Amino acid sequence: MSKVTDLVEKLAEPILDDMGLELVDIEYVKEGKNWFLRLFIDKETGVDIEECGLVSERLSAQLDEMDPIPHNYFLEVSSPGAERPLKKEKDFVKAIGKMIHINTYEPIDGNKSIEGRLIALDNEILTIEMKEKTRIKKIELPLNKVSKARLAVEF
Repeated sequence: MSKVTDLVEKLAEPILDDMGLELVDIEYVKEGKNWFLRLFIDKETGVDIEECGLVSERLSAQLDEMDPIPHNYFLEVSSPGAERPLKKEKDFVKAIGKMIHINTYEPIDGNKSIEGRLIALDNEILTIEMKEKTRIKKIELPLNKVSKARLAVEF
């Protein structure tokens, strides 16, 4: 993580804890000429626009006071949505039984992109059930081989 995202995480955590919310992810990116600082927050029952607005106001006040970012940026606070990223081990534990999409650093069974139902996480090994033509296939994947992961929408 960058220094900016590390600092923002430290500032946001007490605000989110106070409101019973969870920090899912932070992005600090340049898109075109503009910089964006994005926080993705959640809770068991989902977040609403008022909660996002309140977090934005409280965090913005702290950022204005500290002024750690040397240029203009847009602060956005939102829900991670249905395809929520899975970053931490606890995110994978919560996702057991759900459909997930994973990208890997290197091919696993010839694929760097895997989609299936997360069955288990034991000793940092993910067990995923995938449909392969007419059969169900289970694969085991070390957590450290995952470059990116998110929940997948089920149809």
